[in-house]
Amino acid sequence: MRMNGGQALIKSLELEGTEIIFGYPGGAILPVYDPIIDSGIRHILARHEQGAGHMAEGYAHATGRPGVFMVTSGPAATNAVTPLADAYLDSVPMVCITGQVGLAAIGTDAFQEVDTTGITRSITKHNILVTRAEDIPRALKEAFYIATTGRPGPVLVDIPKNIVDATNPDAYFEFEYPDSVDLPGYKPDVPVDEAAVAAAITLMLAAERPVLYVGGGVLKSRGADILRTLAEIVQMPVVTTLMARGAFPDSHELNLGMPGMHGNYTAISALQKADLLVAMGSRFDDRVTGKVGAFAPDAKIIHVDIDPAEHGKVRRPDVPIVGDCRVVMENMVIQLNAVGGADAFGDRSAWRQQLSGWQEKFPLTYEPSAPGELLKPQFVMEKLRDGCPSDTIVASGVGREGESPSQYWKFDHPYTWINSGGLGTMGFSIPAAIGAKAAFPDRMVWAVDGDGCFQMTAQELVTASVNKIPVKIALLNNAYLGMVRQWQEMFYENRYSEVYLSHDMPDYVKWAESMGCAAFRVEDSDEVEAVIAKANAINDRPVVVEFRCHSEEKVFPMVAAGASNDDVIVDPSQAALLQSERLHQAGSQKETLR
Repeated sequence: MRMNGGQALIKSLELEGTEIIFGYPGGAILPVYDPIIDSGIRHILARHEQGAGHMAEGYAHATGRPGVFMVTSGPAATNAVTPLADAYLDSVPMVCITGQVGLAAIGTDAFQEVDTTGITRSITKHNILVTRAEDIPRALKEAFYIATTGRPGPVLVDIPKNIVDATNPDAYFEFEYPDSVDLPGYKPDVPVDEAAVAAAITLMLAAERPVLYVGGGVLKSRGADILRTLAEIVQMPVVTTLMARGAFPDSHELNLGMPGMHGNYTAISALQKADLLVAMGSRFDDRVTGKVGAFAPDAKIIHVDIDPAEHGKVRRPDVPIVGDCRVVMENMVIQLNAVGGADAFGDRSAWRQQLSGWQEKFPLTYEPSAPGELLKPQFVMEKLRDGCPSDTIVASGVGREGESPSQYWKFDHPYTWINSGGLGTMGFSIPAAIGAKAAFPDRMVWAVDGDGCFQMTAQELVTASVNKIPVKIALLNNAYLGMVRQWQEMFYENRYSEVYLSHDMPDYVKWAESMGCAAFRVEDSDEVEAVIAKANAINDRPVVVEFRCHSEEKVFPMVAAGASNDDVIVDPSQAALLQSERLHQAGSQKETLR
């Protein structure tokens, strides 16, 4: 069939199974927008290109399928940089299509020209400038293949205007979509090294204080079910990083929760005191390790990751295994069952007792609000969690509002937690929630945002209203850039430089209503449950609930940047108990040395 480049691009997206394009049109990409009218693909018009990119990310997080967004050249392409970098750091499969000035104008500083492929080379898994209309189908086929195989990531396809222009005779060709790709040097399918798995199992059998250290790679491989099977066979306690929340049920007796800078004490300490870490799809991020030289000093390392570049990047593994987490875990289960399964492991009751003791002594805690005081964000999260279905999809902002849901929500289902882990992008949660809700219109989707994050991308609530995507927003308004304020209080002698935002400016309820949302303000703890129930009952438009929160409330536990995890700071109410625990541990170590 003969068609022009614009038609070919949309046809290629259809053949890749694209359901939704998030985007924003402009001059250079305009010829591609015309054939969308005749396509079955749904287009969602964002209010900013960054928003379109985060919507595609939210869609990809929730579904596991690649999110697609499309924008024009120049400033539109530079606005796409943030979601591309965000997706790159969090290994999110995504295809971004950008318009470009015509081939003859490239390099002349033409109107809205930027070197898009040059700008994005370091924040995409791959990018390409297509120079011939007949190459568009192959470029799209390769883009989807690269984005979704191996370690997932964003791929950018830059399209000069002249090769998609219906008025250009050279833009026409006989369309044929390839059924395979030929990419010499790119070999994402790595067979499992069974000898390495056997070596890993030997270490597992010998360990007395093991921990399964689970990262986002388990979710990317759709490996949550086999992870549970593996954990129950080896009877290892499990920690789930910020990117892996939901990969292993929080309600499971083996789950210790989240480690890291704002993880819980038991998860942090379990990694520190372990004699074996089975790192499954995790990358030893600095937010988890703290001071690298002091991280898990007595632990041997089994590191399973599909990207060999991760092995030894931060911590040298004793047994590196390159491969898809799900496939490797399946092989582990086979080999473990062959040597006796759960019966092959020795007594680890002392380790379990130590972990149980930490859980009892150092649970997540906070001081409840006194009557008449503003709300505590932890209290709001508990009430929101208890008032929503267990499979609610939660998208979070960053800073304090990213940590509160990751700490206080109970994730018993995979693919229900969407956050910006690697880049920590303010403004992520609202558009990401819109993308997830567009993918799953029958599921409840909440975004948890702070007032700082909300002001960056709130305009996308217009997108949600116009497109009838009834997301729900919990706006934790503490009048400050909360996490920055916490650092200034703890490490800068209470010198609060440029962090105050105001509880009252803007008026969030009026703003939300002007964007077509139902909106409520809550200041009294007695009203929280009722307003959440009211918000959950509204399904014909977006809902924004502004919770007026304490400005002074901090996120604990906390490991200061660059500090050892052994120096974790707990809630002030637990400080004396922690000092006692540390003295006890120091005494035990002296006894051992004797």
